[in-house]
Amino acid sequence: MEKIEQIGKVTLDYTFYPGEDYYCDGAVEDELLRIAKNHSPVEFPALIEKSGSWPLLYHLSIQRENIVSWLPITKEMKVLEIGSGCGAITGALAKKAGSVTCVDLSRKRSLINAYRHEECDNVTIKVGNFKDVEPALEKDYDCALLIGVLEYGESYIGGEKPFETFIRTIRKHVKKSGNIIIAIENRFGLKYWAGCREDHNGEFFSGIEGYPEGSCAKTFSRKELEKICKSAGERKVSFYYPYPDYKFMTTLFSDDRLPLKGELTNNERNFDRDRMKLFDESGVFDSVIDEKQFPFFSNSYLLVLGAKPETEYIRYSNDRADEYRIATEILTREGTKLVKKHALSNEAKKHISRMKPMYDLLAERYSSGRLVVNPLIDEDETSVTFSYETGTPLSELLDEKLKNNDIDGFIALFFEFTDRIGERPEMLIADYDMVFSNILVDGDAWKLLDYEWTYEKQIPVKELAFRALYCYLLEDEKRNKFNFDLILDKLDITPDEADGYREREMYFQKHVTGKRMSMPQLRELIGGAVIVPQKSLLAKEEGAEKKRVQIYYDEGEGFSESNSFFIGSPYDAAGSLVIELDLPSAVKTIRIDPGMLPCITTIKEAVLNGELLTITDSKVCTVNGKAVRDKEKQNMTVSFATKDPNIMIRVSDRVKSTGNAFRITIQTVFLPETMAAALEKELKKKIRL
Repeated sequence: MEKIEQIGKVTLDYTFYPGEDYYCDGAVEDELLRIAKNHSPVEFPALIEKSGSWPLLYHLSIQRENIVSWLPITKEMKVLEIGSGCGAITGALAKKAGSVTCVDLSRKRSLINAYRHEECDNVTIKVGNFKDVEPALEKDYDCALLIGVLEYGESYIGGEKPFETFIRTIRKHVKKSGNIIIAIENRFGLKYWAGCREDHNGEFFSGIEGYPEGSCAKTFSRKELEKICKSAGERKVSFYYPYPDYKFMTTLFSDDRLPLKGELTNNERNFDRDRMKLFDESGVFDSVIDEKQFPFFSNSYLLVLGAKPETEYIRYSNDRADEYRIATEILTREGTKLVKKHALSNEAKKHISRMKPMYDLLAERYSSGRLVVNPLIDEDETSVTFSYETGTPLSELLDEKLKNNDIDGFIALFFEFTDRIGERPEMLIADYDMVFSNILVDGDAWKLLDYEWTYEKQIPVKELAFRALYCYLLEDEKRNKFNFDLILDKLDITPDEADGYREREMYFQKHVTGKRMSMPQLRELIGGAVIVPQKSLLAKEEGAEKKRVQIYYDEGEGFSESNSFFIGSPYDAAGSLVIELDLPSAVKTIRIDPGMLPCITTIKEAVLNGELLTITDSKVCTVNGKAVRDKEKQNMTVSFATKDPNIMIRVSDRVKSTGNAFRITIQTVFLPETMAAALEKELKKKIRL
């Protein structure tokens, strides 16, 4: 094999390649290589959607780049990417850096990487085991990245302290002023407590329990990572929190900008496996935030070893149509906090450039000061900059009202919102996206943070208010306790108008995403099942409750709930039950309800005071189902299509003044309602009672 291979403008270096791939995903990688050879990256989203394939989404989605796209890498920098795989982040690095050196042990994966980025003339991929390649690496990289790699340190590096050794080894190849970037799952991430499988071995609670011996990968808590970094000689370590996780990050938080209550609502991200849902993660995250424990429970970590970047927060909106793909960043520059919106594509520059004229018009509309429009203080070709505002999101204030069952307070706050946004409705300017999370309340000051979706037209205030409340209720299940109709009536919105507003919202969302599917839509297409054990448990409990046998006594006044009781003993595994009773002397008829579900019950025998009752005789035993009476065996099988099956046995002429020992043996099989109805229908044709 030649030591150097050229794929387009990308160089593959096989100097340290052992001649075979020791790890391969087989047909998956064959498909990825075929796509990389024959399709442009702009075609990848459509291919992902068409295939409904987790591997294609994982390896080819542009969302994978979010974890590194925000880093302060410039064209003057040399970057080292360890474990580059199929190139999920290589393209983003190549756009930002002067040169990118990749290291990966798989030739096939490196070919996939090379073909998908063949137009990049600044990428070299060194194929081989890191331990073999490492001594030949240069020692002046500005940045080295281990994205989803450190956890394999025990397998690839070995030794007594493999993770510390890994970091020390990487540091030898990075300038003193340079950074090491590590992305890794948190073994105590809330998603694992909530019922997601561990990302590497697919087991429930594996990381939380400390991993079984011999695990191929191990992730760590924040405290464990701090200890590893300190042991490796790293003194400057900054923690960031990718949400929902680092693989498909939409938002990056930091210790300088932790999440706020109500921000963490996108938690069903099980694209590759089924999961349990043991609790509502959104609600638990809110509690975790209240207790200032979010860093412990963050699903993933991103560590920056070395100088701390100025970015404190970034949110990506890049599962949209190209013309609307942007990112929103909070950063500190020269001691001042700023908010910056960036275009993530050439097509989105126009969208960004609209914001300054929209700001001017909105500021004029709300010039009274009752709603302060966040000032736009700078702009260039690809971005706009705003001042950083403080306060409490209106959504959080409304949540507090609901939590305290203060519905009057909720309604009052809502109508203060409509009053403030409703000023000067005659002006041809309106922010369609005036949702509660976009408004901060600081005392009497109400501040509009975001006006990305502002239009030069009139939009009725009641439509803006409807949409704000509609979006608010959809974001979190616990908000469903609020009765939407209370607001609709007060806003004088008819049912037809409400339907029209909902249709416009659906159209708006499709307009924003274009032909692309959003990540939640892709999860619906690709993802595994979400299993809620509580529902199964409740169903089981409800089923057990409905399979209890209830006894009624008619003592001359008919049957009543007050003269009834449930049998303590349940059916056995075969569905059989022996009921023994001491009957009061006044009992005329016993009613036995074998359950509260459709069923088939066989009455094997009934005995009173040692005498076998003739249950095949309709004068002795009647039922409200279809019966097959076997007079030879003296038993009866009954199909009950009702949820209130009952068996009535007359004993009035057989009871004594004292000591009435009654025993009945039954066997029951419970049926789905449709099956019982179909069975009864067939029995009607064949049986004449």
